[in-house]
Amino acid sequence: MSEITVRPAQPADRPVLERLWPLFRHDMAEFGGPLPAPDGTYRRERLDAALAGGPDWAAYLLVSGERPAGFAFVRGLSGSTYVLNSFFVARGARRAGVGLRAVQDVVARHPGAWEVAFQDANTGAVRFWRRVATAIAGDAWTEEHRPVPGRPEVPPDAWISFDVPGAAGAGGR
Repeated sequence: MSEITVRPAQPADRPVLERLWPLFRHDMAEFGGPLPAPDGTYRRERLDAALAGGPDWAAYLLVSGERPAGFAFVRGLSGSTYVLNSFFVARGARRAGVGLRAVQDVVARHPGAWEVAFQDANTGAVRFWRRVATAIAGDAWTEEHRPVPGRPEVPPDAWISFDVPGAAGAGGR
């Protein structure tokens, strides 16, 4: 596989991201996510928000050559903390450091405070996000559990928080 690059998603990328979204939702369903709707589709509010081009969201496409390899959706661009809202690496690109490098690329574009949520039942995500936080912030990161809004029946999400320093004179917060 060629090197993975991260680039801002363009309007022409919408069909690709719409095809990757169900793969992400299917992966997440293993850890307490709902079944698809009766028509076989998954909820896509986050996808639609990320692709709407609003001032609070940024969508990134991970590519290997000309092939899509995943995505990252960031929200909170107008607030005090960025949230890596959705992050997905296609199975064919996993386990080679692709995810870590992609996250490092995305967060470097937005210096400041960051948060990412994951489920404790997803042991791969637990290891991955702790490794990411350590690679980015050393020991200067925290982890806490928060209830999932509107879903009292599911276990709380784990949230990791860390800061990404900006370059001198950069436009971070």
